[in-house]
Amino acid sequence: MAELKDIASQIRRDIVRMVHGVASGHPGGSLGCADYFTALYFKIMKHNPQFTMDAKGEDVFVLSNGHISPVYYSTLARAGYFPVQELATFRKLDSRLQGHPTTHEHLPGVRIASGSLGQGMSVAIGAALTKKLNGETTTVYSLHGDGELDEGQNWEAIMFAAHKKVDNLISTVDWNGQQIDGPTSKVMSLDDLPAKFKAFGWEVIILEKGNDVDEVAATLEKAKSFQGKGKPIVILMKTEMGKGVDFMEGSHEWHGIAPNDDQLAKALAQLPETLGDY
Repeated sequence: MAELKDIASQIRRDIVRMVHGVASGHPGGSLGCADYFTALYFKIMKHNPQFTMDAKGEDVFVLSNGHISPVYYSTLARAGYFPVQELATFRKLDSRLQGHPTTHEHLPGVRIASGSLGQGMSVAIGAALTKKLNGETTTVYSLHGDGELDEGQNWEAIMFAAHKKVDNLISTVDWNGQQIDGPTSKVMSLDDLPAKFKAFGWEVIILEKGNDVDEVAATLEKAKSFQGKGKPIVILMKTEMGKGVDFMEGSHEWHGIAPNDDQLAKALAQLPETLGDY
């Protein structure tokens, strides 16, 4: 859909402008996941910008790799959770838009603090089990980095979810092969990631085109068809870190640094302004 692609382009503009504005932040993974967030919030997820923490009757999203907060904040603002102009306060003193999402800032759309990696899977499972206990048929979605899977807590939770048949959970792994210190293959090889999840009892879907917003939406729809069948569901989503900005693409170097003035201009020249800059 052209509309989704326009939204993703604007979100990418927001990302590079936000991190440039304070010379800090994490553009690489944020850019790589812009298509996922666009598909989830503007096509797939049942959610209400008139935000309540308990999410009764709504789907829930849990961001585990909280350092990609720029893409999260831009998506929430563009979806109507808070004024788009507030994106200009990213990482500034007294801002609700901290470097990692927090709950004590009371930012609409944020239900957990996700600064420490490896915890989001456990939180998502807890939310999914709560939905089941409440008799809801809604879905819990979560997003994780592939480098984040180095954290052992993930695998305890992954094992638990299968044991408890948490089949209203759709977790997605941003499988970009990069983490802060370099390629995942060199830092801590994930080896055969699909086989690992299958061995732990999950339904596994591989998404080869994680930077095609229509493919992402179709894959999330496919994942929903497996709900209620006794297995948690994981989408292993292949993306390119820094997608949309040619000099950032495919490199861990842009995991956590901001573009300078010249680099920002080059980046924005590649990303059409579609919804209006803040």
